[in-house]
Amino acid sequence: MAFITINEAFICEVCGTENCPAQKTCRNHCKKCLSSKHVDEKFPGDRESQCLGTMKAIDIQVHPKHELVIIHECEKCGKKIKNKKADDDSQETILEIQKRKAESFFR
Repeated sequence: MAFITINEAFICEVCGTENCPAQKTCRNHCKKCLSSKHVDEKFPGDRESQCLGTMKAIDIQVHPKHELVIIHECEKCGKKIKNKKADDDSQETILEIQKRKAESFFR
């Protein structure tokens, strides 16, 4: 498995936010709503997915190296992908996802 570095600016198809390239990693999700697009199939940057569905941020986990990881799930095909949190990601959105996850746990 290889990793192809693609760090481009884009406008989020979900919320319309303009996203500049990331500083320390590759930008692969919106910094405001954390949504992504299902463009990679086998590994990050391959751009081989035919799905092109919206990847919704469904969970936030702590990586063993103490980094936050966003779990995205494709609303079209259900594939789940992990992505590192970018430095400029919305803390408010991260907290909302964690709160929603906690509330569903206690139901």
